[in-house]
Amino acid sequence: MRVKLDYGKTGLEVELPDWTWGPLDIQSADPLADPVAALEEALDQPLGTPALAELARGRRSACILVCDVTRPVPNRLLLPPILSRLEAAGIPRERIVLLVATGLHRPNEGAELDMLVGKEIVARYRVDNHRGKHLEEHAYLGTSPRGIPVWLDRRYVEADLKITTGLIEPHLMAGFSGGRKVICPGIAALETVRYFHGPDLLEHPLADSGVLQGNPVHEECLAIARMAGCDLTVNVCIDGQRRVTWVGAGELERSWLAGVRFCERVVRAYVPRPADIVVTTAAGYPLDATWYQAIKGLTGALPIVKHGGTLILAASLDEGLGSPEFQSIIRQHPDWRRFKQRILGKDYFVMDQWQLEELAKVLEKCRVRVVSDGVPPEVLAQCWVEPAASVEEAVAAALDVYGPRATLAVIPKGPYVLPTVAASDSSSTAAF
Repeated sequence: MRVKLDYGKTGLEVELPDWTWGPLDIQSADPLADPVAALEEALDQPLGTPALAELARGRRSACILVCDVTRPVPNRLLLPPILSRLEAAGIPRERIVLLVATGLHRPNEGAELDMLVGKEIVARYRVDNHRGKHLEEHAYLGTSPRGIPVWLDRRYVEADLKITTGLIEPHLMAGFSGGRKVICPGIAALETVRYFHGPDLLEHPLADSGVLQGNPVHEECLAIARMAGCDLTVNVCIDGQRRVTWVGAGELERSWLAGVRFCERVVRAYVPRPADIVVTTAAGYPLDATWYQAIKGLTGALPIVKHGGTLILAASLDEGLGSPEFQSIIRQHPDWRRFKQRILGKDYFVMDQWQLEELAKVLEKCRVRVVSDGVPPEVLAQCWVEPAASVEEAVAAALDVYGPRATLAVIPKGPYVLPTVAASDSSSTAAF
């Protein structure tokens, strides 16, 4: 069978055996016939809050959080109706700031920023990048329920009107993205993120994709967002072609949960039992631009691969491995087991270690082979995985190991799908 995998900006055609399960994909959900009209209605009749025009009346300033370039949020759809309502309500344009919630990612500038929010908005409004390493740009709000020190960007904390925007999709640690997550870790300082993404939370068995109930990452995320405050959250769901299938606005948790319910229904895909081999992706650009982000493709497929099985990841990695800190951890730890032992102690912390902690969870269960045009094989071989020249070659090598009757599944859109073994689906791992 011939399958097109999400890979880079163009995709990758591969040939797989006819008995392959799948493609495991997002279920059919009709794109909104008029997403602009649906957004206008959501802003005028939000869930659990007054209309945006009413919320904005009498406010002196506003801060709107937008996701950075690693999330394909349709900002050019979302921002104009929001901005026009703020100005119509009397908030001066110069008192409105759009804050890119980079977390600890690099800033989005120049042509990339134009692409992110639109040239017209960049030209007319103040658009800033959050800088998580600059503690002086953050306000201290106290400690979270689990004792995490909460430092959040002052530009948001001190704004008179606070608005968040985002995309709801499965998330490897927090269950689902969107809503509260653009606040933490989106605009959190390194001093907060180091605990929020530390082993005490990430090693919890419920800190997983598609899981909310009992998930400590989600619970802390929501608690910290409530500490910061949010007057209105605006979120979307998208399909495989990145067309809007759902849009909602309203109170931070209530509105977001409505989107999560919609998302959960369409992204879950089932297999009859765990597979020996799973071919997956990091969902193409922008998630597969770096190895740091592409690891999400591996963790997303983990629920359906057998212990001792093989995950095959196709990711372009056009921008290389990731941050200097991320690369330094890899260089310093040629053995992932030694890295895992080290982070479980209390005397070690390096920014971006959490993605390698997630990779270690994968390697504890299965073998990993990676196909990429962006990173040389000899470099990939130093990243605790095995490089492969093609998906077909990697599949053939795996079949040599598991035999001609091996089970095989394919997930073309990687972490945008929640693959599930049918017999194991239960309330203990469901979103609600």
